[in-house]
Amino acid sequence: MSSSLFDFDQKQRQLNNVIEIAGFDEAGRGPLAGPVSCAGVVLPPSYHNDMINDSKKLTDKERRELFIDIKKVALSYFVLLVPVETIDSINILEADRLGMESCLCEIEKKIKVDFIITDYMSLHTKTPLLSIPKGDATSISVAAASILAKVTRDDYMIELDKKYPQYGFAKNKGYGTKKHLEALKEFGYVKGVHRLSFEPVKSMYLGIEQLILF
Repeated sequence: MSSSLFDFDQKQRQLNNVIEIAGFDEAGRGPLAGPVSCAGVVLPPSYHNDMINDSKKLTDKERRELFIDIKKVALSYFVLLVPVETIDSINILEADRLGMESCLCEIEKKIKVDFIITDYMSLHTKTPLLSIPKGDATSISVAAASILAKVTRDDYMIELDKKYPQYGFAKNKGYGTKKHLEALKEFGYVKGVHRLSFEPVKSMYLGIEQLILF
C-alpha cells in the first residue's frame, strides 16, 4: 500500500520543487475522554516502507513496530497531547490546529520544512501547505504522523485506565462505547479526563451545574 503513498509524496516534491516534506495528522478527535494527539514528521525523501498506511487500517502490533521505525529514521518529528481543558476551551478543531502548529514549531527547531501535507487541516504558516481529505491513506508522511499520534494516545489512555478502570479506557480509548456510557451514568464524569463540551458529557455537566446554581 505504501508504494502509492510514497509515490504521492514524491510527486509533490516534483510538482512543487521541494525536498523536506512534513506530514501532520491527529488521533482522538471524536472520543468523550482524553486528549487529542497531534503529530508531525519529516521522513527522509528516499524512505520507503510498504507497511506504512493509515493507522486505523493497521493492527496494534503493526502500528507499534512502525512507531519505533518511524522515530528511528525521521529527520525530525514531534507528538503533542493537547489536554481536555484546551479542547473544551477552544473546540476540537482549533485544538487540532493548535497542536499541529506547535508540532511544526518544534520540528523546525531541527530542520527547515519546505512543504506541508495535512489530513484536511489548514495551519497558520507561510510554508506551502496541501490539505487533503483522507491524507493518512494518501501520503506516506501523513500516514507516518497518524501512526505516531495513534500509538502515543493509545499508550496515554492505557495508563489512564489504571487510574480509572471503571471506564474501560484501555479498550475503548475514550470513545463512547456501551460500557463507557454505562460507567458515565453510574460514576459520573471525571473533570480533566472527560470532555465537558462533548455530548452526553455536556448534558450531564450542565445538569449538575444547574442543580448547584438553583
